[in-house]
Amino acid sequence: MADVLTAEQRSYCMSQIRGRDTKPEVSLRKALWARGLRYRLNNKLPGKPDIVFPRLKAIIFVDGCFWHGCPIHSTRPATNVKFWRKKIESNIRRDQEVNQRLNELGWSVMRIWEHEIKDNLDDVVKRISDGTTNRKQAEPPGR
Repeated sequence: MADVLTAEQRSYCMSQIRGRDTKPEVSLRKALWARGLRYRLNNKLPGKPDIVFPRLKAIIFVDGCFWHGCPIHSTRPATNVKFWRKKIESNIRRDQEVNQRLNELGWSVMRIWEHEIKDNLDDVVKRISDGTTNRKQAEPPGR
């Protein structure tokens, strides 16, 4: 199916997509805060994580289904196919490299798909809460 927008209109629409503070990110952050989980946002870690638990060395990325190639919801645009395939494959490779680099630095990395937050926010918050609880219990005494 051909795009119903002109190239200029499509370009404008794509340029308006946010890179941070997306609806899924904000709803997850609010739910974590309400659960008593305290985190940080701005940091200089590789990959610019969305949520950071510095004391626990735990990181959360909220990945958009389109941009990060979700195996369930990712759709391929009908126009400029070669560009978008290369872009999304590059994003997936970069995500893997960032995960590896952060793991080498001693960080625990969790990636959450945007559809998981939309479909069942409570389950996502529980997974994160359980993961941070496990990290807390593994901390050496005196911290």
